[in-house]
Amino acid sequence: MKRLLLIALPLLLLLLAVPPLMLGMPLWQLGNAVSLATGLGAKLACSGRFISGFDDARILDDLASYAAINRQLSLDFGVDRVEVSLFGLAPASATYRPGLGCTVNHGDTALVDALQPPARSTPPAQWPARDGGFTAQQAAVEAALAADNAEGLQTRALLVLQRGELVAESYAPGYNADSQLLGWSMGKSLMAIALGRMEALGLLPASPEGPLFPEWGDDDRARIRLVQLLQMTSGLRWQEDYIPGSDSTHMLFHARNASSVALRSPGLHVPGKQFYYSSGTSNLLARFAVARLGGPQAQLDFFYAQLLHPLGMHHTVLEPDAEGVVVASSFVYASARDWARLGQLLLDDGRLQGRLFLPAGWVARATAPNTSANEPRYGYQLWLNDGGAALRWPDLPRSAFAMLGNRGQAVLMVPEQALVVVRLGWTAGAYPLSRKMGELLSRLQNAR
Repeated sequence: MKRLLLIALPLLLLLLAVPPLMLGMPLWQLGNAVSLATGLGAKLACSGRFISGFDDARILDDLASYAAINRQLSLDFGVDRVEVSLFGLAPASATYRPGLGCTVNHGDTALVDALQPPARSTPPAQWPARDGGFTAQQAAVEAALAADNAEGLQTRALLVLQRGELVAESYAPGYNADSQLLGWSMGKSLMAIALGRMEALGLLPASPEGPLFPEWGDDDRARIRLVQLLQMTSGLRWQEDYIPGSDSTHMLFHARNASSVALRSPGLHVPGKQFYYSSGTSNLLARFAVARLGGPQAQLDFFYAQLLHPLGMHHTVLEPDAEGVVVASSFVYASARDWARLGQLLLDDGRLQGRLFLPAGWVARATAPNTSANEPRYGYQLWLNDGGAALRWPDLPRSAFAMLGNRGQAVLMVPEQALVVVRLGWTAGAYPLSRKMGELLSRLQNAR
């Protein structure tokens, strides 16, 4: 018996130790890992097929960039939905609604089913004026995209505006100017701009009185101000890590109401003192806007009628959660040209066709460093190059600022060169933004 125990005990310890080493997580997280794989798979497969037009191979390749096991996901597409499982475990599904994109199914779908797609206005003629034609700048952008993909960075779209004109754009095979691609966290910047537009229309004061939500009225969260949500300095406890069981993954793939996760988060730091990047904060901004505008349908109508359509963003889809509220932190699909239009609005100091579209001074407020001690180089859901002890992107001009998203999505604004650069792609790991954008700016300078 003693001899048997001496053999069995090491084997048991080995069985307990090997899975965490192989999977990068403890055994008790395996259930969360499988449900994360299928939830992520259902969401990205649905949007990838019905919005971006991807085939199964492209979808599985993209999913596998997060974890190799995702390549084993079973994707069962219907007319307007997909069902996903992993070896038959943790089935998840997502449904596509025309004009609304895809939503992961969580029980009763009545609220999201009730949403009416916003009316689409007639797209304008070709925009901007200088469109097409092979130039030295076009050659520079094509060379930059080719160089990215020679390094395995999977850049899918690269576009440059200068002084409000499209001077060059290049696309990887299978993508074009109409391709609607996931911006991930660039949706955060769109949410901030929507709040700026609400302020311009008198629907929101510049500094709303607290508490921001009734649920915060009786505790220290009543001190949190809107600007602190915008600048990610709310002090709320949050786990942004994209791992099984985290706040962010629960919010995006398992919660009926995306903002409810952060709404329940307790205060951890004094508001305004500590920066912490939180996708939950961006969905709190969406929740705040919904309450001000009068509900999910009113929010959706506002986004399209007062922001996207005036800007000419006709290849953009905002996806709601299961309760009909836009998932502002992460789920916006748009063409490279539409992302560029949003960047140009910021570069033009909030003016559209010469008239104020955002409040006077709003862009200056949005691109000012925040008040935190640990990371001031972040504005209103915008990343800043300057404002800290060192430049965030040392290869770029000091005044540069950007919308950024997972997998290397970027809309870069360079005010002194009157440039907007859009990069969309699917880099597994960190996209070397400073080096790559620095090289592109040098190519463009030499092309003149």
